[in-house]
Amino acid sequence: QVQLVESGGGLAQAGGSLRLSCAASGLPFNNYAMGWFRQAPGKEREFVAAISRRGVVTFYTDSVKGRFTISRENAKNSVYLQMNSLKPEDTAVYFCAAGRPLTDSYYFLSDSLRYGYWGQGTQATVSS
Repeated sequence: QVQLVESGGGLAQAGGSLRLSCAASGLPFNNYAMGWFRQAPGKEREFVAAISRRGVVTFYTDSVKGRFTISRENAKNSVYLQMNSLKPEDTAVYFCAAGRPLTDSYYFLSDSLRYGYWGQGTQATVSS
């Protein structure tokens, strides 16, 4: 049984930081690209960041470039999202996802339909 469990969400002030973690089990983690998506109240789920299977390739949505960093530790079956310089518009439920896209390209890794496994999400709230 595949499980993705996010943690690390919470409340932060604007300009502050949060570090999200996602622990995976029940799948060959090394064979999966990992992504972070978020969904704000009343909005659709959107792509935030993704990392290829070996961690060589990373992608970010424009609004978080330079502020967020995605990383992974295959030995720990874990993926992380370091979020710095947080803004109130970063407030959302953050989901990690695992997928096996055809290529490590932005086109595939940013597409939620390419991910077959999802966590339950963790809330991150940024106050102004």
